[in-house]
Amino acid sequence: MPTPHNSAAPGDYASAVLMPGDPRRARRIAETLFDDARLVNEVRGMEAYTGTVGGRPISVMGSGMGLPTMTIYATELYREYGVRRIIRVGTSGGYQDDISLGDVIIATAAHTDSAINDPRIPGVRFAPAASYPLLRAAADAAERAGTTVRVGPVYSSDHFYLARPGLHEGLRDHGVLGVDMETAALYAVAAAEGREALTVLTVTDHMFRDEALPPEDRENGFAAAAAIAIEAAFS
Repeated sequence: MPTPHNSAAPGDYASAVLMPGDPRRARRIAETLFDDARLVNEVRGMEAYTGTVGGRPISVMGSGMGLPTMTIYATELYREYGVRRIIRVGTSGGYQDDISLGDVIIATAAHTDSAINDPRIPGVRFAPAASYPLLRAAADAAERAGTTVRVGPVYSSDHFYLARPGLHEGLRDHGVLGVDMETAALYAVAAAEGREALTVLTVTDHMFRDEALPPEDRENGFAAAAAIAIEAAFS
């Protein structure tokens, strides 16, 4: 049944959903990569579409920015709409010296400064991780396509602007590849609901160099990540 955040009817979503943060990116993915895409939700402006790729059904929906909104939408998709797989197709700030703008990161796990997952298992610092079948399928898809990707952990932050001296340096020095604001929530929800999840990120900024893609490239520069995500979704 429809939820407070989603007006789609039962059966409107495919079993696999791509989930960028930006609903405009969701629309662009549907328009450019799906066949016969149809709008299935626009509550609160969070557009969702279902179509086909190569004759196989697939959906795309925005999540908004941040861990709480990802938690809401992912929970409802898994629990109320029978979705089996969600693949976040998002953006990231890069940490490592050998990461460049436009590079693709496949996230194995997500550290976070948020307390959003603390109530899940009292007394445990839950470490949310990707679903291995999706992770392997995405890495294999990138290799077949000749796309260079980095595979490793990311950091999901509650804050975009808060200055915290030494934080990013510490994450970099411990091998973290980049930062986003949603993956730790997605992976935790998938674990709780017994479903699958993966994050595939495009690097749009570098945290230690004065480099950033312009806004239009942030919205449109998803082709490599989306191609990897779609192939993994159908694996």
